[in-house]
Amino acid sequence: MTNHVNRRHLLRGAGALIALPGLESIGFRRSASAAKKSPPQPDKRLVFLGLGFGVTQETWFPDVEQTGAEYRLPEGLKPLARHRNDFTVVQGCANQFSNEAHWGSTFWLTGANRFAVPGQNMSNSISADQVAAQHFGQTTRFSSIQLNSTDGSSSGHGPGLSLAWDQRGKPVAGFNNPVHVFHRLFSADDMPLEQRQAAIAEDHSVLDAVLTDARRVKRGLSGTDRQKLEEYFQGIRDIEKRLSRDEQWLEIPKARPPLDEPGPSLKGREEIAVMYDLIVAALQTDSTRVMTYRMPGQSLLQSLGVSLGAHNVSHYSPGERMQASQTRDQTHCELLAGLIDRLKATKEEDGSSLFDHVALAFGSNISSIHYLTNCPTILTGGGASLKLGQHLVLPQDTPLCNVWLTMLQGLGISVEQHGDSTGVVKQLQA
Repeated sequence: MTNHVNRRHLLRGAGALIALPGLESIGFRRSASAAKKSPPQPDKRLVFLGLGFGVTQETWFPDVEQTGAEYRLPEGLKPLARHRNDFTVVQGCANQFSNEAHWGSTFWLTGANRFAVPGQNMSNSISADQVAAQHFGQTTRFSSIQLNSTDGSSSGHGPGLSLAWDQRGKPVAGFNNPVHVFHRLFSADDMPLEQRQAAIAEDHSVLDAVLTDARRVKRGLSGTDRQKLEEYFQGIRDIEKRLSRDEQWLEIPKARPPLDEPGPSLKGREEIAVMYDLIVAALQTDSTRVMTYRMPGQSLLQSLGVSLGAHNVSHYSPGERMQASQTRDQTHCELLAGLIDRLKATKEEDGSSLFDHVALAFGSNISSIHYLTNCPTILTGGGASLKLGQHLVLPQDTPLCNVWLTMLQGLGISVEQHGDSTGVVKQLQA
């Protein structure tokens, strides 16, 4: 019998309807393989990369008259040319309540009104990444991971400990050292299991005692003080949730690192490149599915040989400061292109790439020279089913949260509104 045997001919030649066994030589192996259960669909991931003082207006934004897929790539975005079909540039968006020209990150993912709470001059609301973390973070070791820079406020980010703000509008702390991030993700805890269990139990007992005392204090307080105490209670509840998560993962070893431990004292460009590697590693190992990175500005310029301060560069005019601003933009796009390369090269179990399942946004709440309109926005990755490869110009002052809402819904998260959103951006939906 040869590979060219035809099953129907055999049946006819036998003079009767005889069911043949599954023979490899007539393709049974292929059909059986096709009948096997396909691997589960890879999980969705979400990443936000935040700038401080924005970009160079003249060379970063595409011409508003050139929309769709056939726009001319401006000089500032040319390092991304090889990925042209896989990212979309959005113009026209802003956070309507923004009023502080030095805060490029504080309200970028929240769209909040800082004066929303009477008597307070600074309030915030939950950021888009933390909305996703509530949805995606139940089955991973870390519900989300926040990366930060040692630059602090000198890079135009504004108040906060990272890009992330929790459901109470409180800042979420981040890691500002790549070595610490690496060990947090991949290094085993050397403390014996029994000691770790005892430490968690001790934390629980302390929290129980504190809550008991706090509830006694609550009686007889004014309305304002009761509200403060409720915030305190909520903080304790958040700690309890973290302790419960720690208990669930006590006996589960961390993933093996797909990269070497970073070197110490990385700054600027080197820091960003390594943090991008750590983002890919964290997503690849499913240690978390939600990440943010509040990127450096001052140290980035220094690493590029620029002696000017990040704030002075943000007030650029034709000459040295504008050239420094353009160099910064080009470097960011070179690094972003490299990140996209690695996301595309990292394979999932089903043969698709990590890029196919990540939704990534790159931008700032400040556009250029401290302007708070037309927030620079690049979207990439296939995770949110967005229409990529285009230049999209939306009506002026479209809520930036409309873009975040579109991403969240595209990731399969059931949310009807986020921040000051007024609806999804239909032109972004694939």
